[in-house]
Amino acid sequence: MTTKPKVNKYSAKRTPQGSGTAEARSKAMAKIRKATQDQAKGDPSSDIEKIKNEGLTGRQLRVARRLAQKHGLDAKSDFEAVKLLREMGIDPFQRANLLDLAANDQTGPSSTAQENTKIQLPQTFDEKSKSVPGLELSPAQRREYEIGQIQKDVARRRRRKLVALLMRLAVFVFIPTFVVGYYFYRVATPMYASSSAFSILQADGGTGAVGGFLSGTQYATAQDSVASQEFLESKDALERLNRDIGFSDVFKQDWIDPIQRLSPDSTLEEEHKLYKKVVTIGYDPSDGIVRMEVATPDPEYSVEVSRRLIHYAEETINNLSELKREDQMREALKSFEIAQEARQRAQEDLIELQLQGAILDPQSVIASLRARSDQVEIQLQDKELELAALLDNTRPNQAKVDGVSRDIARLEAVLAELNAEMLDMSAGENSLARLSVRIQMAQADLAARDMMLQSAMQQVETTRTEANRKVRYLTVSVNPVASQEPTYPRKFENTILAFLLFAGIYLMISLTASVLREQVSS
Repeated sequence: MTTKPKVNKYSAKRTPQGSGTAEARSKAMAKIRKATQDQAKGDPSSDIEKIKNEGLTGRQLRVARRLAQKHGLDAKSDFEAVKLLREMGIDPFQRANLLDLAANDQTGPSSTAQENTKIQLPQTFDEKSKSVPGLELSPAQRREYEIGQIQKDVARRRRRKLVALLMRLAVFVFIPTFVVGYYFYRVATPMYASSSAFSILQADGGTGAVGGFLSGTQYATAQDSVASQEFLESKDALERLNRDIGFSDVFKQDWIDPIQRLSPDSTLEEEHKLYKKVVTIGYDPSDGIVRMEVATPDPEYSVEVSRRLIHYAEETINNLSELKREDQMREALKSFEIAQEARQRAQEDLIELQLQGAILDPQSVIASLRARSDQVEIQLQDKELELAALLDNTRPNQAKVDGVSRDIARLEAVLAELNAEMLDMSAGENSLARLSVRIQMAQADLAARDMMLQSAMQQVETTRTEANRKVRYLTVSVNPVASQEPTYPRKFENTILAFLLFAGIYLMISLTASVLREQVSS
């Protein structure tokens, strides 16, 4: 069955074409020129105004200009090209003409002439064909139709991209977050934390300018606080806990979740890694307080671990204080011992000198000899005066003169003996004078050693006082208390944190991929 094809409104002006010969082409062109000239005599601007009012797009006008150039029409504007094509009976916006134009661009100018002379005759219509010709759309309707198609295509692409985005988010963000949340809510073993706080104080401030300025502040014991913190976080503290209360064995039980459970043959490094996770120690330099938190599966065990660690820290501080005290007292005690030994040697030398002469005080002996010699000399002078007085008489008593003379002779003998004794003690190496000088020197040395010993003793006392002032001691401000509810894991906070982490990783990967794709495409 054949149907009559739809006739274009410009078909009345269409020029019949022959079999593609040059003669038919020239006749058609002549008719078109004649019709154009006849119409030019009228009002051509009215037709162009009508074309402008049709609301043609820029793309349609460009297509019309290209078709006019293809058919050899000299159009001064795009609207005039549309007008000239319609006068030739060619619809510049028909799909077949657009396809011919695209085919002409691919096949070249050799096939353009043959396509121009193609005869457009009514065709038979097959009822089985699904493409039924419809009404001819106006340019405005066609534009709306094309815009609708573009919008549908954009919406379809958006839906595809949205589905792909949701799939990627589900794979890289939602599913991992669900797995993490399931672990925290269903699998993770609850941990009970016990918190405590202690500080390290100094007995008294130092006497120096810097020590007096820092005394009573947290900076005076900052080094000791940091040292105690380092010890509590060390493997030494972990080994002491394992020896005392079996810390690692608690986390090797079967009911601990696989992530927090230690293997039966775990190494010290693995145990220390877990120890640093469950035991959190922090030092705040602003107030000088060391805060400690211990989290274990048993609340009572957490309290026991906290008390053990505080005891270990106290022992460490006492050892540090004892070492400092010993360092300060060592030199003072050494000086005191040296002074004491020197005084002892000086005293022994003095005693030895006194024993050598068998006289404890040579000066007293010499003084007594001089005193006796002086008395004998006085008596001798008295007897000589008495003798002179007796001899002054004309007839002296011979008995008295003889008695006085014999007294004078005896006194002179005694004085000679005393002088001889003094000369004997003063002569030679063991003379009393030399021995006296040596004893005086020994006594002076002993007195100097006594002063040095007294000064060393005073230095020892001063150093001991300073050492006692610098003694550190640990005071507990917050005692550990057993928790009644699990402290860890923080299920909701950890799940939200995992979601933000996965989302951030996905966002960074997406941005990186977009930047790389843009760089490659450019």
